[in-house]
Amino acid sequence: MSTIAIHPTVAFSRTAAATRPAPMRLTRRGRIVLGTLVALPIIVGAYFIGMGSSSAGADSVQSNVTFEQVTVMPGDTLWKIAGDVAPGVDPQSVVSAIADLNQLDSLTVQPGQQLAIPAEFSN
Repeated sequence: MSTIAIHPTVAFSRTAAATRPAPMRLTRRGRIVLGTLVALPIIVGAYFIGMGSSSAGADSVQSNVTFEQVTVMPGDTLWKIAGDVAPGVDPQSVVSAIADLNQLDSLTVQPGQQLAIPAEFSN
């Protein structure tokens, strides 16, 4: 036959069951460290994205093209300048080319203003 040993049950006291570990709280130093760890990859990523966009202009080829310059005299208009610069060409196309080259917002010019003349119309 076999024998069974019965051990007395272990009774848990109420105080042992009621004492749970205190919830974890972040200290001020912990919040600073956690904030730094979260913000650091964002800052590094933004830096590299910003560097990539700023170097876009550095890769462009610089042109050394020179243009003939005309100084606008009192009473001059773009039409008159176009007629003087390219007498055998349609003035409308010359005016348009001069305005495009000089990035003019309107077709009005002021005395003393320097205008670059497109190479195709230069003498």
